Amino acid sequence: MLRSITLLALPALAAGGLATGALEGAPPAKRISSTDDLQVYDTPRIDPATAPGRPLFEQHCAMCHMGGVAKAASPAFLAMVAPDSIVAALTDGVMRSQGAMLSAEQKVQVAEYITRVPFASYQRPAPPKQCTGRAAEFDLTDVPGPIGWGRDNRRFIPAAVAQLPAAAVPKLKLKWAFAYPAANRARSQPTLAWGTMFVGSQDGTIFAFDPDSGCTRWTTRLSAEARTAIVADPDTRRLYFGDLLGKVHALDAMTGKELWAERMSDHPDATITGTPTLGGGLLYVPVSSLEVVQAGNPAYACCTFRGSVVALDPATGREVWRAWTAGEPKPQGKTAAGAPILGPSGAPVWNSPTYDPVTDRVFFGSGENYSTPADSNSDAVFAVEARTGRQIWRTQLTARDAWNVGCMVGNDSCPTENGPDHDVAASPLLVTADNGRPMLVVGQKSGEAWGLDPATGKIAWRTRLGHGGTQGGVHFGMAAEGGTVFVPINDMADTYDARVYDAKLRGSGLHAIDAATGKVRWFTRAPDTCRGAKFCDPGISAAVTAIPGVVFAGHLDGMFRAYDSRTGRVLWAFDTRQPMPTIDGKTTKGGSISGPGAAVWRGKVVMNSGYGMYSHMAGNALMVFEPTR
Repeated sequence: MLRSITLLALPALAAGGLATGALEGAPPAKRISSTDDLQVYDTPRIDPATAPGRPLFEQHCAMCHMGGVAKAASPAFLAMVAPDSIVAALTDGVMRSQGAMLSAEQKVQVAEYITRVPFASYQRPAPPKQCTGRAAEFDLTDVPGPIGWGRDNRRFIPAAVAQLPAAAVPKLKLKWAFAYPAANRARSQPTLAWGTMFVGSQDGTIFAFDPDSGCTRWTTRLSAEARTAIVADPDTRRLYFGDLLGKVHALDAMTGKELWAERMSDHPDATITGTPTLGGGLLYVPVSSLEVVQAGNPAYACCTFRGSVVALDPATGREVWRAWTAGEPKPQGKTAAGAPILGPSGAPVWNSPTYDPVTDRVFFGSGENYSTPADSNSDAVFAVEARTGRQIWRTQLTARDAWNVGCMVGNDSCPTENGPDHDVAASPLLVTADNGRPMLVVGQKSGEAWGLDPATGKIAWRTRLGHGGTQGGVHFGMAAEGGTVFVPINDMADTYDARVYDAKLRGSGLHAIDAATGKVRWFTRAPDTCRGAKFCDPGISAAVTAIPGVVFAGHLDGMFRAYDSRTGRVLWAFDTRQPMPTIDGKTTKGGSISGPGAAVWRGKVVMNSGYGMYSHMAGNALMVFEPTR
């Protein structure tokens, strides 16, 4: 199945292992799910071999974007940018000098060649209704608290913010829904602050919604997909987030005006998957990449990307320090195809760093190496000084893990280690256990949870919860309530990696474990509602969110469930794949749920659905739920 994929289709595969950001890329060669009534990319009809934009790209763009200029985004990234954004960049954006040599028709042809999407079929809908009157007003008394990705990665929302008793959860009903424009996925986690819901989208639009009505207080269109949660700074009323092209943006929360934007790496395949973390006067940005997919081409010199965490001055975007997660790549020989092997490389940081104000330390995890040799920095947990980035300790959880897409498509770009691709994909959680001791709880794609001493990095316990693998184990995020940690496990039955896993160990579902010992307090297996549907799986890849007494979890089969945090009993469920009326009188529906989790605020539950990438179901739904009285 995978051996027939061409290089031009490889951006649709994924990066850094198939967890956070896994298999993300351009519209696939064929529609991968039934989403005919969605405003999503139609089946691509542009043949890159004969497209008139091909010679134009080769003449005017390839010299820079094929590696000639370090910061120029590679074709793998450009393929994921909206077609009108490319035309805009060539007309009056950053590429306007190159675009000056092209006619309006030629700019469209270049955009079609890059994205494989016919420009005429790309129709951007009208923006949502603009708020008027009191609905347009921000509530400045609703100061954002230190909760959620980018502030406190435990993903626990206290009662004062949630304002949703466990007894009211079974009464949740859909209040309103919104269809993200021209999207087949929804991966920016909504943030609620100042009485406003802030969320990004695949086409680069940032929305400031009135949570009650769904009208917008402002919208800002940027050039690339917003991939992270929106981090709200209560002191400056600024918003911070990362995008597909590896840029961090700062916006004025009251107006949507961009204050600064900085790219976090010179590498053309660098991106940002984990949410930047605000703490101690700095903004800590994790840097990952899609270079791992380039190795699907046996002629590609793999690999040169090195993962890192960058500390920025949040006022200006100026780099203060950088902590690398892989050694400097050096020549290691050549493949049978004659391509240079460069290593060590990779060890991307997919997760949101965890800041500890007590010790003034930052904790984060790394993914696999991309090329031979695997080093001691991959699949590891790091502790660094928050002010300087100096490494305090590093604990590797899985040794000798080097993997890239060449291993999936069966060419000799695959490292000799050949995986197992066991990224530390989710943020480490700094938890006070029931015995009063601090514990750093780590989830891994190996299907294991770990307890580490945050002072030394010494392993305190290790608990297997599933078989793990390329698309198994823990993906986007865990949550904690007190000394209990809620660990979602994906463990797909068909992982599309030609590997066989022990079905007896399949742990798809939600686990509650004791942070002090790793002992499992309860496990609720994910019900299988797929009934044989293609690209449907019951596992939990998305981050989970906890409020007092309840854990919210979105599943890859499109089911959104609320679990009793004491027993694991399902309290409420909603099928996001069903057609839903939108605030503008149209219809949308979700698909697989992965990436971000739920946001809960003032009695409302906000959730994204749709993850139209390799082996998952497309969708473009933003949903707001509220209990009936």
